[in-house]
Amino acid sequence: MSEFRIGVLGRGTVGGAFATLLEEHRARAERITGLTPVISGVISRSSGPTFAELLADSDLIVELIGGIEPARSWVLEALKAGKHVVTANKQLLSQHGEELYEAARDAGVQLRFEGAVAGVVPAVRVLSESLAGARITRVHGIVNGTTNFILTEMARQGSSYTQALAEAQRLGYAEADPSEDVNGKDAAAKMAILARLAFDTPVHLDQVPYDGIEHITADDIAYAREFGLALKLIGTAERVEEGISVRVHPAFLYPGHPLAPVDGPFNAVTLEGPDFTEVTLSGPGAGGPQTATAVLGDVVSAMIPPASAPLAVRPRPLLTDVESAFYLHLAVADVPGVLATVAKTLADHGISVRLVLQRGQGGDAALTLITHVVLESKFEAAVEALAGLEVLRRPPRVIRVLEEEFR
Repeated sequence: MSEFRIGVLGRGTVGGAFATLLEEHRARAERITGLTPVISGVISRSSGPTFAELLADSDLIVELIGGIEPARSWVLEALKAGKHVVTANKQLLSQHGEELYEAARDAGVQLRFEGAVAGVVPAVRVLSESLAGARITRVHGIVNGTTNFILTEMARQGSSYTQALAEAQRLGYAEADPSEDVNGKDAAAKMAILARLAFDTPVHLDQVPYDGIEHITADDIAYAREFGLALKLIGTAERVEEGISVRVHPAFLYPGHPLAPVDGPFNAVTLEGPDFTEVTLSGPGAGGPQTATAVLGDVVSAMIPPASAPLAVRPRPLLTDVESAFYLHLAVADVPGVLATVAKTLADHGISVRLVLQRGQGGDAALTLITHVVLESKFEAAVEALAGLEVLRRPPRVIRVLEEEFR
């Protein structure tokens, strides 16, 4: 059989796992494609051939080096040279995706990136191929395994955030510097990619507001358990009027939501649309073998002509003031009339309450409420008003609640 030569950028965990998987599954790739995939060379940041040499000796480039440069320059050069590219670089795609997509279209080659979003979960393939003819109205996702593991530990063990993070680091689910995972930036980059695929509109990482889990307390999870809620870091991309909204934040889910039972380091993506109702994809979201499996799938797909680069897009407004229900925790003085004062303040801002839980704590009380759906700007104004009440002991704690349940 003819050889199909693959140049690899990166010798790290995913790069090593990719080389191992390619060796193990070469015979299957040959049966599927009629070609023999071989690695023509590997470049790391400090060793290997020059990029020009690797490019000349490759039919496809696998980019696993991460970061923006030199990854961006090398990927662009490969595409313009008529080479297919497979990448797992979410930051590159969320910040320079349109430039790369245009280069792929102009050259008539493929740019594939399943491994950039949710590990082995085939969200990219389903959006761009299986549901290419369907209208997508919303994408919800747990797209960061580190934060999902931490929140699961806090719920199961009653651990503090600090304790759960330490356990995630001990088990290898969190990096020594986990900041981009726990602050929501990693998930925001992935949601920018999914939003672009779902709605055919350019979405840049800078346009995605995100909030992380560093401020979550064990008390928040304990109180929410009494309401039957589960806490997740949720990425959302949805159609809103004539525009779209893309955001990442912690959110409580009711038990019927398809993402509620997804625990530990697993990722999941729920796609919604009027023609198919709801589809949920779930699986391991991180790790060398998992990401490498998605990368190898992209490589095998690129070996089977023809396929096309991502479609051109048309800009739509990106909206940030959207509706949500909210969890509101207030530490207040335990005096008569406090609940009535809080309820009146919320009502004055057009906010109705769905559930209330009150616990006395000596001379203080913990007041926890779940609101009905309200525009975020209205709720923020109400919280600002509540923060000015004399009976308040500490600043309010707020977490979004997703109302949807699927049975």
